[in-house]
Amino acid sequence: LIFLFIRLKDDDSGDHDQNEENNTQKDSEKEKNDREKPQSTTKRKAVVPGPAEHPLQYNYTFWYSRRTPGRPTSSQSYEQNIKQIGTFASVEQFWRFYSHMVRPGDLTGHSDFHLFKEGIKPMWEDDANKNGGKWIIRLRKGLASRCWENLILAMLGEQFMVGEEICGAVVSVRFQEDIISIWNKTASDQATTARIRDTLRRVLNLPPNTIMEYKTHTDSIK
Repeated sequence: LIFLFIRLKDDDSGDHDQNEENNTQKDSEKEKNDREKPQSTTKRKAVVPGPAEHPLQYNYTFWYSRRTPGRPTSSQSYEQNIKQIGTFASVEQFWRFYSHMVRPGDLTGHSDFHLFKEGIKPMWEDDANKNGGKWIIRLRKGLASRCWENLILAMLGEQFMVGEEICGAVVSVRFQEDIISIWNKTASDQATTARIRDTLRRVLNLPPNTIMEYKTHTDSIK
């Protein structure tokens, strides 16, 4: 998807609904009903590509989390701490989010950005993740922003060529180093994990001696 690498003009990054004043009474009632649905209903209005937009193969959701280092984190407190930024279905919608987000290299403290397929939470215990794992690359300071952008563009552009195996990607900003990882569904599928590793080396232009570690989520939970 070469179009992924083309930034949209600033005037394309406005609100999705510019004709708010022209909404019919029916639309207003529908929005009111959506707001009044129980909190447990996680399905919101479906995100779809706009007219003439370039659809992605999957919808994706950006998440953000931040925590105090040294404080033990249970899966419950982790889930409460992770915030959903938004979901997008097209190249144009991606750039609208991304162009307004702080770059990982400018984040401070113990912060993470997550980009996962819609419906998959960035947690080990999620059904899509629980039998999977992740490739981990530790970066010296100064490289996170470029590597993160290259990684997520490759993911959105389906450059990994492993079917539905990719779940999402994470960039973790830490004090001494930054870490990027890409998560897949099936840790036991060695051919798939090898292809993901090789694609990572290529899209991130990593030196041959870069250390890459594969870790199953089962091991992470332990």
